[in-house]
Amino acid sequence: MTEDSITTAPLGAEAQDDLLTRGFARRDLARIAAVFGVGALAASVGRPAFASGGVPDPAPTAKVRIGANECWTGPLAPGQKAAAAMIGMGNRYSPHDDRSDFIKAVMAVEAVPFDHVAPWPGSSDPLCRAVVTYCSPTKGLVTADPTFELAGRTAAWLGASVKAVPLTAEYTHDVKAMLAANPDAGLYYICTPNNPTGTITPLADIEWLIANKPAGSMVLIDEAYTHFAGVPVASYLAVKHPDVIVMRTFSKLFGMAGLRMGYVITNPANLTKMMRYDGGMQSGALPVTSLACATASLTAAPLIAARRAEMQSARGLTLDHLKARGVTVFPTNANMFMIDWKTKQAKDMQAAFRKQSVEIGRSWPIWPTVSRVTVGSSAEMKAFCTAFDKVVA
Repeated sequence: MTEDSITTAPLGAEAQDDLLTRGFARRDLARIAAVFGVGALAASVGRPAFASGGVPDPAPTAKVRIGANECWTGPLAPGQKAAAAMIGMGNRYSPHDDRSDFIKAVMAVEAVPFDHVAPWPGSSDPLCRAVVTYCSPTKGLVTADPTFELAGRTAAWLGASVKAVPLTAEYTHDVKAMLAANPDAGLYYICTPNNPTGTITPLADIEWLIANKPAGSMVLIDEAYTHFAGVPVASYLAVKHPDVIVMRTFSKLFGMAGLRMGYVITNPANLTKMMRYDGGMQSGALPVTSLACATASLTAAPLIAARRAEMQSARGLTLDHLKARGVTVFPTNANMFMIDWKTKQAKDMQAAFRKQSVEIGRSWPIWPTVSRVTVGSSAEMKAFCTAFDKVVA
């Protein structure tokens, strides 16, 4: 397939009609079609922050890599074993009924119907799809500030308005202010635990937003970090309400960032809408090794709890070290925390840590003096504390 054929790939009649009725011009149709044929949007607006401006990723050369919210170790042991066993059957698109086996594992853990679940390669692709499906030049996006930026970048690329609402004093999503910011939005995006703050928006607040938002709009709940928090989850809302989407990824606690695996829970009609740009190809054509790894990992409850406890221990020791030195650290319930350097720019502190071969996270425009730091292994966090003492001395 040539580049020209990709960028001019036609949409189905139903998808074309939907886009035109939502305020898009005909000249936009081929551009939007290309997004889902080859993942062009994820490659352009969904790139990691370090890729902007052509700057190479410095993390692989760092001895301590705690900047990208990755897990400090690989997949859980049952997942590794299942993936290894699947390699020998990689000649088949589906050696068994692997996609269905995965969905059944999700059903067992989440107590949701089979037809409400769709696996995807991570969660970035379905997040982009949700924005393109439910936002338009006449139906905007409402998000938090700061939060994971991909939804906002996608909406801006689409030509939809983006309202970014500051977090509350407790660093949770201000759902009432979000509704007031655009009472007729196409999509309201809630990331909980939030990236970059690691804070949890109460389910009661999310339920309020669902009950009070305009009819026809969607609430997307991104729970990428929920396994690190160990709190009640929102999956039941996606079954109870036809206008709710819940997203998960295996890139975080499950240590599968490079294996690209995630899933969506929502009403089957929503899945149909999100898939119609590629006929479900992205959801159906997943690496069998990733499917096997995720299926075996998802039900390993004791190992999940043990990994969460390991993270909490390393996080606690690190926060104690920082607080003992009078550093302002935001509250968190996930595998990340925010340091406020007060009078120092976060980008300068990131550069200072790089000189110690420690790659910490970035900042967000609303907080230029605040850095996000990922919680790594105990050894990595001890190395971070040692580097911290040198940097701030």
